[in-house]
Amino acid sequence: MSLHDEAVLVLKGYETGGDAAQEELRDTFLEHLALHPDGMWKACGAGHLTASALVVDPERGRVLLTLHRKLRMWLQMGGHCEPGDATPAAAALREATEESGIPGLTLLPDGPVVLDRHPIPGPCHWHLDVQYAALAPSGSTERISEESLDLRWFPYDEVAKVADASVVRLMERTRAALDGGR
Repeated sequence: MSLHDEAVLVLKGYETGGDAAQEELRDTFLEHLALHPDGMWKACGAGHLTASALVVDPERGRVLLTLHRKLRMWLQMGGHCEPGDATPAAAALREATEESGIPGLTLLPDGPVVLDRHPIPGPCHWHLDVQYAALAPSGSTERISEESLDLRWFPYDEVAKVADASVVRLMERTRAALDGGR
């Protein structure tokens, strides 16, 4: 099965928890994939799916954010899908591992935590981000990648001071998932 087909299955199975905005985004993502066979790839001028993961240390109540080199914003780890990625989850885990330098990350079960659509500079105009959460192994140490200016652990209550609303929403949904509900 292609990554495109896997993404459609993931999105069709995505549990929105009754959140109307998430339902609308899910439909937008599915419509995009229906209209664009190349909708998983950076070359798709109408936008493309990306995959990301918020790295969490629940024992210490904190998340690892990257100061993105190009955007100069504190964000979760993530990026473009690659031909070797079998699923959006695999792409998110690969990106989180590469950008955090932490081996042994594990994604929370039950698929994506949240969906996010945000504009990007041309030639492509939209990232349709399928967002997961990844648990860091106990005692793990991060290592900065070429894509980052900095990596830093932030306590949950400090994330809103450094990151935008999309990261805060991802953190809140991740905490809800960790507590057993979405």
